[in-house]
Amino acid sequence: MIRAGEDAVAGIIMPRLTSMTRRTIFILSIFLCQSLQAESPERSVSPSHQFIIYGGGATLRGAVSKLAEQTKANLLALLRQPDRWKTAIVINLQPEQANLPEIPPAELRLSQTGSGMKLQLDLTIAQNLDASLMERELLRAILLEMIYRKEADIAPGVAFVEPPDWLLDGVLALTPGRDRAALVEALSVSQKTMSLEEFLRQRPELLDSAGRTLYRACSFALVQLLVDGIEGRTRLARYIDSLSNASNDPVSDLKAQFPVLAGNAEKTWQSALTQTSGAQNYQLLTFIESERRLDELLRVKLPNNGKSLDLSGLAGRKASAAEKAALNHLGQALLLFIGQANPVLRPIARDYQQMAALLARGKRRGVAKRLARVQTTREQLTARMSDVDDYMNWFEATQLPARSGVFADYLKAASQPQATAPRRRDPISVYLDALADQFED
Repeated sequence: MIRAGEDAVAGIIMPRLTSMTRRTIFILSIFLCQSLQAESPERSVSPSHQFIIYGGGATLRGAVSKLAEQTKANLLALLRQPDRWKTAIVINLQPEQANLPEIPPAELRLSQTGSGMKLQLDLTIAQNLDASLMERELLRAILLEMIYRKEADIAPGVAFVEPPDWLLDGVLALTPGRDRAALVEALSVSQKTMSLEEFLRQRPELLDSAGRTLYRACSFALVQLLVDGIEGRTRLARYIDSLSNASNDPVSDLKAQFPVLAGNAEKTWQSALTQTSGAQNYQLLTFIESERRLDELLRVKLPNNGKSLDLSGLAGRKASAAEKAALNHLGQALLLFIGQANPVLRPIARDYQQMAALLARGKRRGVAKRLARVQTTREQLTARMSDVDDYMNWFEATQLPARSGVFADYLKAASQPQATAPRRRDPISVYLDALADQFED
């Protein structure tokens, strides 16, 4: 009877204990999951799932995700290729640390693991973050994934081939909506002729600011040349795929992929540079540039004595044969200038061209009054445009919610501490340093 009673009590208690145990385990599992989530770093995954971003806030991770996806979309649009990524790219956003100034702003690491290739990009988030540097490093990571996409097994310790710098700069320069005026100007004013082999072997990290701009301009010209060739975009995609097996001769590698360079590669290269530098002629001049150019045209020299042509003087007398030739030359130059001038100054330039044509034909009636009226209008336009520039400068300096970035390079250079030259340790220098210290004391 006692045994039967114990069994009955156990039959009542055990289900309750079992229920309590299950409830306890369930509650503990909830707390455990919450603690694990609190300890694990926050992350964001891009829409294509290729970019996994750790660190920073949700807003920053979202901005990096958007920039990464846009950079990849621009590259795929240039190559006209679908998105066939295989290896995810881990982006680690780490804050700038004052006690570790040697940490680079960006570091790309590629390694081979048991589960496959791993790509990780470490970005240091500083207060003066350079978005162009971030875009460049994201493009480097995307291209590196494309280069080794078909490489299944990579032996440990093998040196990885990174995409060349000219490819990075050229692709970025061809981004839709990118301002290329500075690159075109760098090519047009450059006095140095650079061969293709010399350019491909340059190290842009060792160049100064002007040299770096010229390098980016040449990169833009080269990539534009390659994609404009026969099946150029498809061939550029194949060239990227073959970079893992590239040789030490970059010119030969390009010739093997692009028929446009198969013949006289150097002549084709120089022609591409000339064509790119000439693109500046099809861009409209600013008002100040148009004013300067118009002044230069109106100061045309006479061939016999080297004196400047005086339109106001010719309005009251007959022009000589040399002056008529100079007037015809001025009229032709002004016709070409009208298409390139700032729209505000085009009517002024057209008036000057018409007056030059009239004086060349010996028709001086009313030219003096017209010349004075045009000169007055030009002075009024100059004063008005100066006021507009002053207002825009004031607005940019005081009213914009964010910096324009125009003086970013100057501010960055000014904020960097000037490196002091190491002291010489020869006897005379040591003696002079000791004397200087005594005088300072």
